[in-house]
Amino acid sequence: MDKTSQQYDQIIAVCQDIFAKKMKDYGIAWRILRPSSMTDQIYIKAQRIRSIEQKGISKIDEGVRSEYIGIINYCIMAIVQLEKGTSETDDMTFEETLDVYLRHFQEAKNLMMAKNHDYDEAWRNMRMSSFTDLILMKLKRTKQIENNLGKTIISEGIEANYLDMINYAVFALINLEFKN
Repeated sequence: MDKTSQQYDQIIAVCQDIFAKKMKDYGIAWRILRPSSMTDQIYIKAQRIRSIEQKGISKIDEGVRSEYIGIINYCIMAIVQLEKGTSETDDMTFEETLDVYLRHFQEAKNLMMAKNHDYDEAWRNMRMSSFTDLILMKLKRTKQIENNLGKTIISEGIEANYLDMINYAVFALINLEFKN
């Protein structure tokens, strides 16, 4: 599991680098989005991955790698929105935003390490299409919980689904980057 931890950290570094660069370009304009809008953005990315997997080609010069990175970054932004609420002003500095970003990414990693221990790295034997399908299923669940105004009877909440989506996307990126 040390290998998984190291590979996960490398994926964190890649995603954080892109997040920071986009924040320099766009600021924190995403803070205006409601969590449900974040869920829809994640859905668009996951659906594009599925479309590319099924068609075998992409007409846009960005492959699935960038979409998985986008899923991760949007999931973290969505968790921030759940935690802080939306804002129409730039209410966080660059440094604060990166700190919150890394805190939530570490939370996802801690969850993954606990589950990985119990499941014995079963994800390493999964197909790439399964990661996509699991993300899409988590999105459907999240949308249903959002439609229920965040209330669940027995199920985990919205944040737990975002954390799982982060980890499925990280697993997919590990498979892409390191060829398992």
